[in-house]
Amino acid sequence: MNNKIIDTEPRWYVLHTFTGYEMLAKQNLEQVVENGNLQDRIFEIVVPMEDVVEEKNGKKKVVQKKMMPSYILIKMLYGDDLWHTITSTRGVTGFVGPKGRPLPMTEDEIRRLHLERIVVDFELNVGDTVEIIDGPFEGNAGVVESVDANNKKCKLKITFLGREVEAELSYEQIRKL
Repeated sequence: MNNKIIDTEPRWYVLHTFTGYEMLAKQNLEQVVENGNLQDRIFEIVVPMEDVVEEKNGKKKVVQKKMMPSYILIKMLYGDDLWHTITSTRGVTGFVGPKGRPLPMTEDEIRRLHLERIVVDFELNVGDTVEIIDGPFEGNAGVVESVDANNKKCKLKITFLGREVEAELSYEQIRKL
C-alpha cells in the first residue's frame, strides 16, 4: 500500500455519510483518530450546523440544523493510507470527488462555511473602493466611509438596487480593489 502523504499543508475535504448518520460518522472518525494515533494527520471533523429560528405553538425557538445533510467535513493531511481508514469507518460512504477520490475544498467554499478564521492583512483608508465577498451585499462594490482598524471593521457606502446604502462590515467580508 502506498503511504505517501499527498498534502504538505492540512486541507479540508468533504465526506459523504448515510442520511441521518452525520454525528455518528463524526464520532466514529474521532474514535479512529484516537485509536490510530492520527492527531498529526487528522485535525478537525465538522458537521456543518446553522442556527435557524423555528416557530412552534406561537413561540420562536433557535435550533441547530445541519447545513449539508449527509455530509461532514474533515481537515487533514491526506495520504492514500488514510483513504481506506476513513472510507471504511462506520457511517462514512466515501469522499466527495472524482471516482470517490478526495477533492480538496476551495478557499471560497471554506470561507462560505466559516471553517477558518481568515487572516486579513491590508491597510484600509477612507475613499478606498472594496468588493464585498461575504454577506447580503456580496458581489457589490463599495466606497469606504470610515475605518475602525482596531476592530478590523469599516463603514461602506454601497449602491444597492439603485439606492445608496450604508453598511458596516468586517475586513473578512471585503477585498480591497
